[in-house]
Amino acid sequence: MNSVAPFAHEALFYRDEDTFLSGTARFVTDGITNGEPVLVAVPEASIAPLRERLGELANQVHFIDMTEAGRNPGRIIPGVLMAFSASTQLRFRMVGEPMWPGRSELEYPACVQHEALINTAFEGREGVILCPYDAAALPGHVLEDAWRTHPVVIDGERRAASEWYTDPAALTDLYNVPLPAPPADAEEHPFSVGTLAHVRKLVSAYAHGLRREQVEDLVLAVNELATNSILHASGRGVLRMWREDDAVVCEVSDTGAGFPPSFTGLSGFGIVMVNLLCDLVRTHTSHSGTTVRVYLGR
Repeated sequence: MNSVAPFAHEALFYRDEDTFLSGTARFVTDGITNGEPVLVAVPEASIAPLRERLGELANQVHFIDMTEAGRNPGRIIPGVLMAFSASTQLRFRMVGEPMWPGRSELEYPACVQHEALINTAFEGREGVILCPYDAAALPGHVLEDAWRTHPVVIDGERRAASEWYTDPAALTDLYNVPLPAPPADAEEHPFSVGTLAHVRKLVSAYAHGLRREQVEDLVLAVNELATNSILHASGRGVLRMWREDDAVVCEVSDTGAGFPPSFTGLSGFGIVMVNLLCDLVRTHTSHSGTTVRVYLGR
């Protein structure tokens, strides 16, 4: 009986377009040669050059613009990687670049949590995920975290096991950091069982200016979070709403223990749904309760 090949999660440090193309094209070509389905989820600007480098082999690759599909880091595991791996019974091969120059400090903790949780989400599965990092443009602390979230790092011709690899749950908890304080003019609405209909109306009215489908998504996401507070916390919570640039921000806080570290896509359909609906989801859990902040329209 053939043994199941272990799952591999590797980082690729590149410093220019040529090293990016060389490393990813080699990885993709090996997968196609082995008969493995291949996904490439990278920023759109990198897709055309990689297609050109691959030539006719590019027709056998599924490409996704990661800046769109993965603008919310919490969406990548359930909405991109797991969705692709679930589409095949074969050993899969995926390129995923979740951390590119231009990611904000607000998004960064969720990016690290995403990378850490890949190791848990795909444990025991047959496949390999390669995560490119622009080592010439990204800050040093980002590369340090890449060593902590990937068991193997490729840098030029050097491929090495990471001596700094960290337990995913521990690293996820390390980035369970407090969220910036809401602005002074944020609307604040306490809620409890029996007031969910009012919460939905409040969100719908506040989100005017977003597209109709975005308003519906935001109402659904906040309703899910408020319901979770009622069912699993103290039966009550607080909704806060404000605007940041073009985004509507809604925050639900309660005194509950919150979601387990695997909330990014491994457990609880509700929080997975919230991540799929919103442009960014940030969560902080402490001894005093849980706060989940969602952004739509960024």
